This record gives sequence, structure tokens and C-alpha cells, in this order.
Amino acid sequence: MSLSYQDLVNEAKLKIPEVDSSQLLDLAGTVTILDVRESDEFDQGAIETARLVPRGLLEGAIGMHVDDLDEKIILYCAGGARSALAAQTLKRMGYTNVSSLRGGFGRWKTDGHPWKLPEALSNDQRGRYSRHILLPEVGEEGQIRLLESKVLIVGAGGLGSPAALYLAAAGVGTIGIVDFDVVDTTNLQRQILHNIDRIGQSKVESARETLAALNPDVEIVTYDERLSSENVLQIFSDYDIVVDGGDNFPTRYLVNDAALHLRIPVVHGSIFRFEGQVTVFEPYQGPCYRCQYAEPPPPELAPNCSEAGVFGVLPGIIGSLQAMETLKILLGIGESLTGRLLTYDGMSQEFRTLRVRRDPTCPACSDENHPPELVEYDQFCTPAGVVARAG
Repeated sequence: MSLSYQDLVNEAKLKIPEVDSSQLLDLAGTVTILDVRESDEFDQGAIETARLVPRGLLEGAIGMHVDDLDEKIILYCAGGARSALAAQTLKRMGYTNVSSLRGGFGRWKTDGHPWKLPEALSNDQRGRYSRHILLPEVGEEGQIRLLESKVLIVGAGGLGSPAALYLAAAGVGTIGIVDFDVVDTTNLQRQILHNIDRIGQSKVESARETLAALNPDVEIVTYDERLSSENVLQIFSDYDIVVDGGDNFPTRYLVNDAALHLRIPVVHGSIFRFEGQVTVFEPYQGPCYRCQYAEPPPPELAPNCSEAGVFGVLPGIIGSLQAMETLKILLGIGESLTGRLLTYDGMSQEFRTLRVRRDPTCPACSDENHPPELVEYDQFCTPAGVVARAG
């Protein structure tokens, strides 16, 4: 004779240790707390440090939340039944230190312990981001994190265009764009934020119109000004990550040095004719831009797209990779390109990954207590009479 649901629950409670609400309160902050209820229940209130992992997704999603089989885990549901069964499942999977909250969230509230109303997506947002939410690596919690994130894009040009479009589509809540150029006919071959009707319009305003039409959830902050040593710290300080879409060396060095001051990661991309590269500069955790290129090159060795040319689809590939790296960092998933340089050759359709090490004698990041002085690099690597632009 098959066991009833209650029989299964009773059997699980005999095999799985239970903690009461006061014990969990004492342990909060030192253990992993998993809420195995459904998302609509979670939206009505939850223990503050709990992570939502619905019972039906537990087996597939647990690895994203707990990677140590011996980590102490406490599960809870509404009344203690589902969490006991879920804990038993985890024990069968090899997790050795699993408990269930006696009486569940209902007992927790009755005992007067603190709880919160979690940030929740609207029904429209659940529809818009449904394909993200289906991913255990993202889920609703991750999507909320994206909506709360702030990313600054330096340059609304070839690299900034695809990066901005994908970040906005993904629901990054605040996107800042800094560029003081205007849309030109020559931009349209690759800078897909803009169109022929906006020739002569500022690039940041053109970008704002495009992104606002794509996703109304996203706040677009524009900086129609030249990035300089005087304003860079003020602009950067409001953001979690900087996407470097500049097409010249003065901007790259300034972005690098400012990020070291503020300890903000930079997702770097660069392109040349048919080739491109992407990496991540995580301040003082991996190499910085000047670990690779200690000093700016002379003007004759630093051509930009207007001088050397660029195949139109190339920045779409590299800018999309920058968006991918940015989203991974915001979500805390995957392995970033910190310490690795990803190169792409469009003519042969080949990717290569090169290891890049931090230079212990780097003039910028060798001493994290003394970040580099912010200076204007135009005089070192921009031809006379040309102003460096970001994008």
C-alpha cells in the first residue's frame, strides 16, 4: 500500500532534524536559509536573509545557491511539511547538514520574529523577463538584482551601441551613457543605436530615445560632455560597473585610472579593422589596463576607427560580449574575463583566450593605497588638433 502525503511528511520529519524559530533567529547570518515555497507565497512575506528556491526547482537549482555539500542549510515552507520533504531530498543528494524549520514561516511570524516583504516583479515584468526567470542562474531574484543595478557606458558608438541595447533589454535598471559627439553619416554603418533621422543630434540623446523605446523599466542617464580628469570620478561614482566603449587611448587610460580610484570593475572592449578583444579589469583583483600597456603609445601608433577603418559587424560582436560579461558580474554567475583576454579574428572566425597577469610594477595598480594621478592623456596619444572622443 502506498504511503499518504502525511505519512511521507511524518517519515521525513523522523529522518530530518528540525529547528525552532528561536534557534533559527540565533543562527541567521551564519547559515544558508532556503525558502521552498512558491513565488506568490514568497511575495507575501519572507525571512529577510532567505533565498527563494521553490520546491519544484530545488534539485536543479540548489547548486547555484550552495556549492559545499557540508554547508549548514535550513529550509522552510509555510507550515513545515514541504521543507521536511525538501530537506530529505537534499540529504539524498549528498548534502550532509540539512534541517527544516519547525512550523514553517507561519510559526516564525506567530513567534514575533522579523520578516520582510521582498522586492517583487510586476506581472508585466514577469512576462518581459520570463526567459531570464526560467534560468536557475537568474530567476526572479537575479532579475530584481539587474533592475536595481547601475551601469555606465563610456561611448555611444560602435561598442556602446550593442552593449547598451542588450543591457537595456535585459532590464539593467539604470544605464548611464557618456559621449559628447553627434551622430554622423559615417556612424550608421556600425553604431546601431542611431538612424538617419538623427544625423546631427547628440549621440546620448539619440541613444536615450532608442533605449527608452526598447524598455520603459530602464532609466537612461545621459552625460553630453567630454570625459575628463575633472569630471570622471563624479560621473563614475554613481555606478556599479563601467563598460568601456571608447575608441581611443586617452579615454581608455582615464577610465582605467578612475576605476582604480573608485574600485569599480571595467568591462573593456576594443576593435581594429577585423579584430577585437574583450577583458575585465577588476581593480586590485586582477590586471588593469596599464598592466598590459604601461604608457600611452605615440599618436602615429594609435589610429582609431576613422583612420584605420572597421568592419561594421565587428563592434556588434565585441559589444555583445561586453554586455554578456557585465550581466554575469551583476548576477555573480559564471567565470568573468578577469585575468583573461578574449580575442576575436573576424577573417578566420577564431576566438582565442590569453592569460594576462597583474604586473607587480604596474605604474597604476601596484600599490592599491596610492591610485594613479588622474591626468589628461590627449597630449600623449592624440594627433595635434584632434580631440579624443568616447565612442
